[in-house]
Amino acid sequence: MARKWMAKAFANSHGQFKAKAKAAGKSTREFAEEKKDAGGLIGKQANLALVGMNANHKRSRSEKWYGKS
Repeated sequence: MARKWMAKAFANSHGQFKAKAKAAGKSTREFAEEKKDAGGLIGKQANLALVGMNANHKRSRSEKWYGKS
């Protein structure tokens, strides 16, 4: 389960950053890497997107046992 602060942060995002990346013609990760040092809201959204993409996602029990990813 995601941390409580992450759940709150992502609950209000509504895909806004993904839409900006799509409008720029880039993947979300590419756009986030490019904008992570930007100031203001876009920089905050980029950093949040990177944190979410790099989060330790738990796998199901069967995937752990059988090595599926």
